Amino acid sequence: MLKVLSDILQAVDRGDVAALVLLDLSAAFGTVDHDILLQHLSLTYGISDAAHAWLRSYLSRRSQYVRCGSSRPSTIYLVCGVLQ
Repeated sequence: MLKVLSDILQAVDRGDVAALVLLDLSAAFGTVDHDILLQHLSLTYGISDAAHAWLRSYLSRRSQYVRCGSSRPSTIYLVCGVLQ
């Protein structure tokens, strides 16, 4: 945190423009369809290339199952939400 603050202060001292964007994504993925979310991030916020690929990778092939005792039903793949 100190490094980020230092970098911002140095940029401002040089006369550069500095911006800090913090995202709290803890609840953002709860009900949003992955494809819709990725499209919205790309079209609305211009997220592309490596950042978009990283998010797509993070959301892709997420699976879950519920175990009750010794039985284990089949795994399902999620199209919305992510495991917490």
